[in-house]
Amino acid sequence: MKTKILNYLLLFVAVLFTPLVATANDSSAKYTPDVTFTLRTAIADGRLVYIGQGGEIDGKVNPTLNVEPGAMVQINMINGDGALHDIVAPDFNNAKSDQVSGQGSSTVLAFRANQEGEFFYWCSVPGHRPAGMEGKILVGDGDRGADTDAEDMTLSPMDLPDPIGDRGPAELEYTLETIEQVGKLDNGSSYKFWTFDGTVPGPMLRIREGDTVTINLKNPESSTMIHSVDFHAVTGPGGGAAVTQAAPGQTESFTFKALQPGLYVYHCATPMVAHHITNGMYGMILVEPEGGLDPVDREFYVMQGELYTAEDFGTRGELSFSIDKLLDEDFEYMIFNGSVNSLKSTHKMTAQVGETVRIFFGVGGPNATSSFHVIGEIFDRVYHEGALTDPPLHNVQTTTVAPGGSTMVEFDVDYPGRYILVDHALSRAERGLAGFLTVEGEADKSVFDPHGKDTSDH
Repeated sequence: MKTKILNYLLLFVAVLFTPLVATANDSSAKYTPDVTFTLRTAIADGRLVYIGQGGEIDGKVNPTLNVEPGAMVQINMINGDGALHDIVAPDFNNAKSDQVSGQGSSTVLAFRANQEGEFFYWCSVPGHRPAGMEGKILVGDGDRGADTDAEDMTLSPMDLPDPIGDRGPAELEYTLETIEQVGKLDNGSSYKFWTFDGTVPGPMLRIREGDTVTINLKNPESSTMIHSVDFHAVTGPGGGAAVTQAAPGQTESFTFKALQPGLYVYHCATPMVAHHITNGMYGMILVEPEGGLDPVDREFYVMQGELYTAEDFGTRGELSFSIDKLLDEDFEYMIFNGSVNSLKSTHKMTAQVGETVRIFFGVGGPNATSSFHVIGEIFDRVYHEGALTDPPLHNVQTTTVAPGGSTMVEFDVDYPGRYILVDHALSRAERGLAGFLTVEGEADKSVFDPHGKDTSDH
């Protein structure tokens, strides 16, 4: 109740002295706003955010601010969490507020809405915008910079074949189609991905040691590039790439015998190989040992990759590939399963307390090694480098996975909550690399006791 009263007092003071406030760009200019908004900084649902106060935006997270063309706009920002924050709107003459810290402190952003369209406000403190502090300013019809309508090309981590079980060797055939298409990368941005079967990563193939497998690689006439496929599970020239260089309109094939069990990566191997991989042409094939894997309650398929865009991280619109950044290994985006939001909001990974979770994890790359970690969990078993027939490592916090490499991890989930999948090179989370596993069920205080605190915002 005290916090609510304090917030409304701050709002009253900000409005009371509105005529005396200068614009963020001209300390000598005075103005009277046509419209005033108040935002409070907070932590919500594990993110740093702005929360609207008063009027139509009251209680809304990162609310869209609707204004008329030509209006003088004032945004009062109240610091609700104590950390250092500001608010900027660079599309309007580089408008920005002062930076303030300390719970209850406040600052003002003011600008004239001198152009129509959809624009953005955010916190310019390093790391805060990718952590969630961003909203829209809608001036007039707001058709500029609208969220992309590109197709979702991500692959659900739950989209994987059933376990092989205890069957004998078989003859199998798979057809992979290479598809080049613009897909959604982040809110407001897209990228032209090159894929196997139209998803990033490509489909997970699941076979058995001793199986004889025919692979057909179909490259449709609509493609602009030659494509191929290299399976790390194949013993033979190029892992199959030497005989699957398919020009647009062609289909190439080969047959191999699965000699060794393991969890293996596959990828396009057409020059320049790194370009094809970074654009999304990677996936995994699981070769189960004789007798199959031990049963678990939940299985997930997750792959990490990086993108080298000419545009800076966070740029809106359709982004383009930069060969210079690729060669310098200077990525702009790091992603799980094909987009910034794939494992955060597009697909929901869930499990129940008491269940055993298995994650098939791989790195498409093409360059960055992953330090795979699940925040708040310990891997009970790690099958390092995808070696399924070697004894697993036990009680592992973080496991290293090389580009073109894999691991299989298993753990029991003992407490409800949200667990975050990361690469523990944690600055990469600010480049889009994070995912959520939500565990539901009864809390056991003997496992974890939050001392009455709310853990839902983590």
